[in-house]
Amino acid sequence: MARVGIVGTTSWGTTLAILLGRAGHEVVLWARTEEDAYRLQGSRRNDRFLPGIEFPDGMTIAASPDDAFKQADLVLFAVPSSTVASNASLITGSVPGPAIVISATKGIDVSTGRRMSELIGDALGRENVGALSGPNLAMEIAEGKPASATVAHVDEAAAMAAQEILNSTVFRVYTSSDLLGVELGGALKNIIAIGAGFIDGRDLGNNSKAAFVTRGLVEITRLGVAMGARAETFAGLSGMGDLIATCYSGLSRNRYVGQELAKGRSAAEIVAGMDQVAEGVTTTPAAVKVADGLGVDMPIARVTAHVLAGDLDPQAALEGLMSRTPVPETGPVD
Repeated sequence: MARVGIVGTTSWGTTLAILLGRAGHEVVLWARTEEDAYRLQGSRRNDRFLPGIEFPDGMTIAASPDDAFKQADLVLFAVPSSTVASNASLITGSVPGPAIVISATKGIDVSTGRRMSELIGDALGRENVGALSGPNLAMEIAEGKPASATVAHVDEAAAMAAQEILNSTVFRVYTSSDLLGVELGGALKNIIAIGAGFIDGRDLGNNSKAAFVTRGLVEITRLGVAMGARAETFAGLSGMGDLIATCYSGLSRNRYVGQELAKGRSAAEIVAGMDQVAEGVTTTPAAVKVADGLGVDMPIARVTAHVLAGDLDPQAALEGLMSRTPVPETGPVD
């Protein structure tokens, strides 16, 4: 049994707490306020995000960072990318040095282009922060349905230790030393999911969607490799696996954004009406900024950024992609 502290009463943070609690670990979910902690601890459910799912006996809620993290063997971050740094700064003095710290947040900082592990590491004053990523739709896992993920860390021993804690009969966890690739796969696939949702919303068919998702994978792999990641990582759980789940599931928030864009709604209107964060909305311009700096061609990400900004009609964006000059499929640039 391990002691695990989790940052984030989000759907994913709560799901991880439930998953680990069911596996017999001692889990403390950190709430930002005493009011939230009292409500969740009293109801033993998070009906806002996971209606009907009961908390296991091994899971508790705490508002005190010391209570949540002082004795932790593993600390997991599962908050929106926009709040990762601020949340990390609030618990800096409570995370013990030997604890393994893992980011379970998928995104890229829109102002700096930095990854979540880097932001957490800066706030905590440590360089050894890993990442957890994969096709992990929170509600399915909370319901006890089997899933898999990859935990990445530059320290192999830390990756294996996190794997041992996270792995269970319903959650199979693999390890990777390609931290950069695992984080980028989880973040960048959200861009493609927005376009996939638009295709579904316009009922453009499975041929269209399959081609779009496949070329999207090529595009995010291209950027990842240019940044120093390994191409094969994008063919794994944190790349293709996550991409498939996010582009095809009705539970996907980013796919939902695309479906709503197909109805003629603006991105600002859609986001304002959502109770949870669709990370692709901010990751898209961040990725384009990074790609521009590296000279990487990302046509899908670029037109998606224009659509989200309100500068381009989604249908015109799709038509523009289809009318690009034909090139070899395996060429360096499409």
